[in-house]
Amino acid sequence: MVLFPSLVNGLARAVPFRREKNSPREDEDGRKVVEALAKEAKKNELLLSSSGTVKSHKANTFASFFSKRGTKGTNQDRLAVWEGFGCQDDMIFCGIFDGHGPWGHFVAKRVRKLIPVSLLCNWQEALAATSLDLDFKLEEDRNLHWFDLWKQSYLKTCAAVDQDLKNHTRFDSFQSGATALTIIKQGKLLTIANLGDSRAVLATASEDDDGTLIPLQLTTDLKPNLPEEAERIKQCRGKVFSMEDEPGVYRVWLPNGKTPGLAISRAFGDYCVKDFGLISVPQVTQRILTSRDQFIILASDGVWDVISNEEAVKIVSSVAQKEKAAQRLVQCAAYEWKRKRRNIAMDDMSAICLFFHSCSSSYSL
Repeated sequence: MVLFPSLVNGLARAVPFRREKNSPREDEDGRKVVEALAKEAKKNELLLSSSGTVKSHKANTFASFFSKRGTKGTNQDRLAVWEGFGCQDDMIFCGIFDGHGPWGHFVAKRVRKLIPVSLLCNWQEALAATSLDLDFKLEEDRNLHWFDLWKQSYLKTCAAVDQDLKNHTRFDSFQSGATALTIIKQGKLLTIANLGDSRAVLATASEDDDGTLIPLQLTTDLKPNLPEEAERIKQCRGKVFSMEDEPGVYRVWLPNGKTPGLAISRAFGDYCVKDFGLISVPQVTQRILTSRDQFIILASDGVWDVISNEEAVKIVSSVAQKEKAAQRLVQCAAYEWKRKRRNIAMDDMSAICLFFHSCSSSYSL
């Protein structure tokens, strides 16, 4: 793993930052530099936002990603994979953004564009405010410090993105929004930020060394029926209940019980219920990867509606060609949707499969 001081040095080569409080002009200059980095990454095919693959020879990782339109109309899912994120050879950013509502595809596209750039800018500020010569006696302390930098950067980023959507004039986010699930892998550190009901599942090898892969869910599906989420919504005078024709599907409603009926408790946009319990604050967590961890699956809720964590890991691990892993998972989900939910319009489905080892081992579920 790259030690913390070199993280600072890597970004410093591309983005000049200062220890004193930045002026608005300096903040704007920093954003322009990061936007230029994103443009260069796209040019070199290190930043992709449609179905495809990204292979890192330096980081020994491989990403497969695929999106499929459902039967509701325009595909409102958006993807992003950025290799070399933060000017680090062994750092990668992955994100799935699931839009909903009349303008959901525009909201998801805007969120996908803003989050990586804003996150890097805020991370730059966080790095500038910390000491470059920190001497951590314990690796655990260094990891916690690293996590705190990313968490604060994420919280600041999501607040800024939500405000941007509120002020946007080209589309209306009043009754439209988007969820966001993103990860940053740098060396063996994995930072996960979840805002909504997309899910991240890690495939790790059993300690019995019998070739078995175990699925570990790394995120919580942030839905209105969760006790803490429901309590917050009710404290804000919002209502949580399910309709008779959708037993078990709890939604967020206005105090009068009418509209919008959101099946999520956190999202960007959706300002009609932002005063009634819906928030755009992500849950940010960290995991230290081990040699047993093989790959991680990020997928929108349409996939998890019909595919279990165990089934997803089994499908991905059984694909001989990693390039087709995400496509295979989405195709299996589409088949299961038609089989299990024949009379329900199929949701958009997207998946990112990030493999941690270029040369795969032989594992089974």
